[in-house]
Amino acid sequence: MNKCTERIYNGIVKENPTFVLMLGMCPTLAVTTSAINGLGMGLSTTAVLVFSNLIIAALRNIIPDRVRIPAFIVIVASLVTIVQLLIQGFVPSLYASLGIYIPLIVVNCIILGRAESYASKNGAVLSAFDGIGMGLGFTVGLTCIGIVREFLGSGAFFGNGFIPEDFHISIFVLAPGAFFVLAGLTALQNKFKAPSATNGDAPKSELVCGGDCMHCSGLSCKANHEALEEVRREAEAKALAAKKAAAEKAAAAKAAAAKAAENKVQE
Repeated sequence: MNKCTERIYNGIVKENPTFVLMLGMCPTLAVTTSAINGLGMGLSTTAVLVFSNLIIAALRNIIPDRVRIPAFIVIVASLVTIVQLLIQGFVPSLYASLGIYIPLIVVNCIILGRAESYASKNGAVLSAFDGIGMGLGFTVGLTCIGIVREFLGSGAFFGNGFIPEDFHISIFVLAPGAFFVLAGLTALQNKFKAPSATNGDAPKSELVCGGDCMHCSGLSCKANHEALEEVRREAEAKALAAKKAAAEKAAAAKAAAAKAAENKVQE
C-alpha cells in the first residue's frame, strides 16, 4: 500500500473522524436528519479539507510558527466562504437545510486538527490525500447516521418514502435520535471489535499515541505528538541499549569460552 492510498484508508477506517476519533460531533448530530443532508455536509467538509491541507502544506515553510493558527483559520474561512456561495447558488435546497452549519465548518476541529497535526508537517500531495481520506471518512459517518435516522424517523431513503407515516418513529429525526443512532452504531463497532473511540479491545494502532482513544489523556496537537514521539524514542533507545548489552555479554562469554578452551589445550 503506497503512502497516498494509506492516507485514504487511514481516514476512512483506522482514524475515521466520526466513529473512531469522535470529532466534529456538532454537525454530526445536528444535520444528519436525512441522508442527503449528511452527504452534503460531508462533501462540503471534504472539499474544504482537501484544499486547506493543500494550501497549508504548500505554505508550511513560509507561515511563521507563532501565527500559524490564525493563518490556518484565515485559509479555512476563505475556502468555506467559497463553498458556501457555491452551495447557495447551485443547491439552494441543501443550503437551506444545512443553514448555519456551513459557515461553522471554519471551526470544525477535524479541519484545524489535520492542518496542525499533518498538513503543516508534510508535503502538499500527501496532505491533499490525507484531506481526501479524512473527508470521505467524515462523509461516510454522516451519511450512515443520516440513512438510519431518515429510515426510522421518516420511513424514507434519500428522500424516497416507502414506509407509511403511521409507522414512523419521529424521535429519530429529533435531537435525541441523533444520540441514539450514534450510540447504536458505536455499539456495533464494539461488538465486531472495529476501531472505535470506546473500544479498548480493538487491535492496537500504529499511531504514535497507540490509537487508544478510550484512555487518551491529550489532544491531537503538535505538543502532544512531540511528547509521545519523545516517549517512543526513549523506549527505542532503551531497547537498543539492552540489545547491545546482551550482544556484548554474549561476545564476552564466547571470548571467555574460547580462552578457557585454549588454556585447556595448552595444558
